[in-house]
This record gives sequence, C-alpha cells and structure tokens, in this order.
Amino acid sequence: MIEKIETLLDEIKSLSANDEKEVEALRIKYLSKKGVINDLMTDFRSVPASDKREIGMKLNELKNAAQEKINSLRENVRCHDENACALDLTCTPYPVKLGSRHPLSLVKQEIIDIFARLGFAMADGPEVEDDWHVFSSMNFPEDHPARDMQDTFFVEQHPDILLRTHTSSVQSRVMEHSQPPIRVICPGRVFRNEVISARAHCFFHQVEGLYVDRDVSFTDLKQVLLLFAQEMFGKDTKIRLRPSYFPFTEPSAEMDISCDICGGKGCSLCKGTGWVEILGCGMVDPAVLDANGIDSTQFKGYAFGMGVERIANLKYKIKDLRLFSENDLRFLEEFTAAN
Repeated sequence: MIEKIETLLDEIKSLSANDEKEVEALRIKYLSKKGVINDLMTDFRSVPASDKREIGMKLNELKNAAQEKINSLRENVRCHDENACALDLTCTPYPVKLGSRHPLSLVKQEIIDIFARLGFAMADGPEVEDDWHVFSSMNFPEDHPARDMQDTFFVEQHPDILLRTHTSSVQSRVMEHSQPPIRVICPGRVFRNEVISARAHCFFHQVEGLYVDRDVSFTDLKQVLLLFAQEMFGKDTKIRLRPSYFPFTEPSAEMDISCDICGGKGCSLCKGTGWVEILGCGMVDPAVLDANGIDSTQFKGYAFGMGVERIANLKYKIKDLRLFSENDLRFLEEFTAAN
C-alpha cells in the first residue's frame, strides 16, 4: 500500500490543467467521496495494526499534497483567465478620457502658423541668458530701469546671468550668426519680477518677430501686422498705431485692434475707447543692427512683440491671467473643442 501511495504522490506532483473544468475533474478524481484517495482510506481499515501508524501518516501526506496541488492549479487558471481577458482585443474597452492642448499652446501655434504663411521661420534660444543678449545688444542703457532687480530675475552670485525678460535675446543670437535677409519669429517663455495678479504674472509667453533686409519700411511692418490681426481676430478687424518708445526700435509704436466685443462702440473690455492694445513694434534701431554685426548703412529692419496670454485673453474672453498656470481641469476642458 505504501508503494501505491508513493506512486500517487508522484502522479499528483505532475498534474496540470488548462481551465477550471480540468481542475474540477482532477478534484473529483482524487478528493471526492468516490475518488482515489477515499478508496485508499477504505482499504486502510484492513491494514495490520503494526503498520497503521506509518501508512496513516503517508495517507495524510497524500491527501494534503492533493489538496494543495488542486488549489494551486485553480489559482493559476484563474490568473491566466484574467490576464487573457485583459488582453482580449474583442472585449469592450473602458472609456479613456483624452487630454487636450493648453489654450496658450493653441494660440501660440496659431500665431506661428499665420506668420509662417507670411514667410517667417521660427527661431529659439535659452531661457537663462546673459546680460549682453538680453539688454546690451538691444540698446538698453546701463541705467535702464529694466536692469533693476525689481523687474529682472538675476542668478545669485552671477550678476551678468539672468532669466530672459523678453525673447528679443533670440533675435540678437540670430543676427549674430546670420546675415540678411533675416525673417524670423521667436516664441518662448519669459520672466519678470512682478507681483502675481489677475493682470500680471512672474512668467508669461511672448512671440517676437524680426525682418532685416534692404529697403525695409514702416509700411511693410504695418501691412504685415494688419494681415496678422485680420487672420487672428477676423477680416473686419482694424488696427491703429500709436507712437511709443522701446530702446531697440526707432520709431516705435504700440498697435491697437478694434474691439470685437463692442465693434468699436466702447465697452468694459476696451474701457470705452473701442480699441484694445495687443503688441509693440517699430523699426530696428541702427545701433542694434551694428551691435549685432549687421551694417546699418546697408540694411534696415522692423521688429514686433506680443504676449501670447494677451492674445488668448482677447480671443477667448479670459479675464484672469492666473487661470493659464493653475492647471484647473474645469478651465482647461473648455478648450477641448478647439483642438
């Protein structure tokens, strides 16, 4: 009988099953009331008293081994079935909520696309810059307020290293390594040491443009900006240019567009004027061209710059600048249809 038990132990150790039905069939064969092990228990009654202890221990070992093997096979089959279901391409999938592009990304890409159609290539540069490319090459005097700590984030212990305050630094790098004709736009993030509010932030995004060639005029600049305004805000949009001052352009101007909320009649958005300011522009100062290795007696150029947040505010009627950086899904999901 001991030899029979040993044979069954080896047989049970080698058992396998592919599904629940096969596991149940093995359980019935070995552990049911009419199973093999139960038959051995019946035969155990006729075993001599001197052998009962040894054979009884072997029978218990056999029964426990059979029970553990059946449980193990059942667990393996269940895990296999769950994995198979998870990988079954015919199963109905759970709905997966897709993300969408940020409103600033949408507006920035639209600006890039408009100027790309006008022949402008895209240029990029570092956000951590040196004083030369941010200020000196752009004709900022040494005592200009923008160099003060109130406006600029300087790197500690490195007074000539700072976070760029405008993407004009990219224009400087382009002019350093290229000769006219130059026609580029420079999108990117900029930083200024300002108090965060509904109308201001310590970081924001700009798109600046530069065109340098022979015989470039202010009329060329005005026509490009008019086309941009009508592409971005609608074909009925009007523009006006007001004299202004920037260290790197002369003459300089700020550009307004007709308010598309009130049609120029006056409302809270345009403060009753019928106009909304969106960008600064002007003819590149000859000192800037010379400082960046371009002969100002042979070439002229124009430049312009706009805040992406400002354009997004006007396009989507957003009143609080902080919404763009707070990652509120309720706000961001409003732009899903615009993707």
